Amino acid sequence: MERRFGGFRRDAPREMHKAVCAECKKECEVPFKPEGDKPVYCKECFAKRKPRRF
Repeated sequence: MERRFGGFRRDAPREMHKAVCAECKKECEVPFKPEGDKPVYCKECFAKRKPRRF
C-alpha cells in the first residue's frame, strides 16, 4: 500500500524554486513557489530565526 501524506508521495522529489534570501541576499532554493508578499530565507538564515527548542 502506498502511503500518502497531505496529498504528496513521501518518496517523490520536491519541486524546488529559486529565490533570494531576504536577510543575506544570496540565491537559494526553496520547496515552495515564493509569492513576493512574504520574506524568503535561505536554510542558514531560517535556522537562525527559528526559536530554539528545549
